[in-house]
Amino acid sequence: MLLFVVVSFSITLAVVHTRPVVDSTYVAAVYEHNLIPGPLGPLSRLAALQHMQKSLDIYEEQAARAAQQGAQILVFPEDGIQGFDFSRSSISGYLETIPDPQQESWNPCTEPGRHNNTEVLQQLSCIARRNNLYLVANMADLQPCPLQTDPSSSCPSDGRWQFNTNVVFRSDGLLVVRYHKQNLFFEEAFDTPPQPEIITFETPFAGRFGIMICFDILFHDPTITLVEKGVRQLVYPTAWFNHLPLLGSIQFQRAFSLGANVTLLAANIRKDKLTHGSTGSGIYTPFSATYYHAQRGDPEEGRLLVARVPVLDPLWMGQSVATEEGVVRAESTSSAATGSGFCQQESSFDSHHPETASSDPPFSPTFFSTMVYDHFTFVLLNKTEGEVNVCNGTFCCHLQYRWSPQGSGKELYALGAFAGTHTTLGRFALQVCAIVRCAGLDVSSCGQEVEEAESKMDFLLEGNFGTRYVYPSVLASKFVLEQPEHLERAADGRVTMKHSNMSGGLVTACLYGRMYHLDNE
Repeated sequence: MLLFVVVSFSITLAVVHTRPVVDSTYVAAVYEHNLIPGPLGPLSRLAALQHMQKSLDIYEEQAARAAQQGAQILVFPEDGIQGFDFSRSSISGYLETIPDPQQESWNPCTEPGRHNNTEVLQQLSCIARRNNLYLVANMADLQPCPLQTDPSSSCPSDGRWQFNTNVVFRSDGLLVVRYHKQNLFFEEAFDTPPQPEIITFETPFAGRFGIMICFDILFHDPTITLVEKGVRQLVYPTAWFNHLPLLGSIQFQRAFSLGANVTLLAANIRKDKLTHGSTGSGIYTPFSATYYHAQRGDPEEGRLLVARVPVLDPLWMGQSVATEEGVVRAESTSSAATGSGFCQQESSFDSHHPETASSDPPFSPTFFSTMVYDHFTFVLLNKTEGEVNVCNGTFCCHLQYRWSPQGSGKELYALGAFAGTHTTLGRFALQVCAIVRCAGLDVSSCGQEVEEAESKMDFLLEGNFGTRYVYPSVLASKFVLEQPEHLERAADGRVTMKHSNMSGGLVTACLYGRMYHLDNE
């Protein structure tokens, strides 16, 4: 089932949203590609090309479909062409040496003879050219490394670099940029580049875009460096495995778009037969979301998403943008989508805070449980409405809530807090406040993965964060995203998220703070 959600809402943030004075928009597309497994073991170049051709044929078809719908830029997923789980040697047949577009101007489609062993680059270039669109794809890059001439360099012992790489082609097929993934996720086949690469490219229809890949979204470089340089539009090939209840694919894609105040064009792979399953792609702006997430039992197939979105690059707009402090409204431009949203709704809570409340919430016993490999402190929501606090060390979260048990009414909810360094499957520092539906009726199940819920909740969730980078999300049953009706960031670091009138049962409501400055401590 294809899920399109478009939201019109009110939002208050210290980070000021901008919107064009004139109606400056463009049409973006992302394709969630159903991964095609290849033969086991090392392959010859010919066999690797035969395997990749199956995906490239699909890319050609989807590019034509996107172009028919007016797409000006199309993003394909990470690992979509060759797959993943390679060793350093078994990927060798899939590697191509990608020339540096900053050093030479090359159109692989019109100049195929300039570089040998570049069949994939040539086909991608021709797909962009034939369909007159900017094309973003991910592939495996082989670069020589000066092991003999500079033994002190960071060269691997085999004297070559192998990079997980994004390439971008202009609508005439010109290779405009390449980007080597900085933050690898247990990718034995690839190397980390010697220096982080901060890569952008210009388009005639929307100005500047930045580039990142999958796990990069959780780290300062290149992602936050791009944002801090004023890049408001990001292309994001990914092969993301869902980690509920905090790091579902579309959940964090949407949260990042809101928290960083950017447009995110996210293309994921589709593969159900993985530990956590891989699906979930979308086109997100600070004002709207068009996304897809497969449901259990859906046919395992690809999905193309196309949406018209506003230009957010102020330089491309010639600085001709209007800004509003306080409330900002924006209507989605996608006429094909349907959904409910929030527009100046009355909240069911007063916007007061723990330190100014007339009385402190009654004491509630806390307990500990693991959520996404981190040890959270929890407090149960054991009433249908109330006010609770929970602290993990000196970091505290506050919640006012009113919830309506639905169906059987046998659902358990808890408020969790975590402040510390995540050390499993990556290392990064966090402060997190999260309301979660527990997997069962025992407290030990709180923090476990849950996909469905029946109970709806009105809430005001807040924490006093030590970072400006806080990513908000509200995830409803069966992977439906809800737009927070009100977000506010105070000068003292307090972040408040308020929401009511949910369309479905609450799975997770989360304020996910990234303490980038503490990652190396």
